[in-house]
Amino acid sequence: MSIETIWVLAEVADGKPITTSLELITQARSLAGTVEAVAWGPGTADVAGTLGEHGVTTVHDVGDIGDALPGVPVASAVAAAVAAGKGPDAILFPATYDGRDIAGRLSAKLDRPVLTNVVGLSADDGGLVSQHAIFGGTQVVTARFTGEGPGIFVVRAKSFAAEPSGGAAAAVVPLAVDDTGATNTAVVVARHVEERSGPKLDEADVVVSGGRGLGEKDSYAMIEELAGLLKGAPGASRAIVDAGWVPYAYQVGQTGKTVKPTVYLACGISGATQHLVGMKNAKNIIAINKDQDAPIFTVADLGIVGDVHKVVPKLIEALKARG
Repeated sequence: MSIETIWVLAEVADGKPITTSLELITQARSLAGTVEAVAWGPGTADVAGTLGEHGVTTVHDVGDIGDALPGVPVASAVAAAVAAGKGPDAILFPATYDGRDIAGRLSAKLDRPVLTNVVGLSADDGGLVSQHAIFGGTQVVTARFTGEGPGIFVVRAKSFAAEPSGGAAAAVVPLAVDDTGATNTAVVVARHVEERSGPKLDEADVVVSGGRGLGEKDSYAMIEELAGLLKGAPGASRAIVDAGWVPYAYQVGQTGKTVKPTVYLACGISGATQHLVGMKNAKNIIAINKDQDAPIFTVADLGIVGDVHKVVPKLIEALKARG
């Protein structure tokens, strides 16, 4: 099966496409001759320029769905297009809440499997081959679709780099939603935005993460201070998230966020495989741990064997002295 057209789910947040969608669009350019997007909401036309700049030629607009959850109407619209013979050869979804929801519903509607936790995509013998990290990221397996129908792939963030291609604004065309009946009755009744300062964790150039080695909840304050001085974002291991020291939104790892910063500073993190999956592709990894045999040192570019309670305050002091 040759891959001629790929659709990418283009999620929009704060008035612009999310980074993961742009990453998938960039990769799709190298896999298919035509890359198109599926979007929803009142501002689809406003993001057509950014999507086109990254390689999208057409945006299939589901339209303004109001306070409805996107899973039902978007999956219904895409399924209808596929049934009418107007669908793509493959559809890429970001591994977000909405992306996973829509992919799962589309899988059921098309009676077609869905491949999740994708960390790589390549073209081979006219089809797409996906790579998946298993066993906590220690092994990678490959998979491909057989049979008729589009391949449905859910891809982890930071699996590819988002790079513009200089294309013109994409054309926006409506994508009709079939009657969804009682399945589309759930609505969003309230939205809460988490307060934060500095860059988003999964988009920051510098990430400073703390782990169990901090000893107590109050010690996390120095992680936040150091991240602020470096104009980065604070992160955390699963251990201290589970302990309730910091919110889940701070978690880096297989069950948290995947980050790929220029600098990743791990403070008091032993380096369990689950955590390494989420940060091992950082350009420069610095680890501080008093255990010289900690697994984190196997991926670190620079390792400091020492007590975080002594090393981190010294770093903070040196940064403040530099102004």
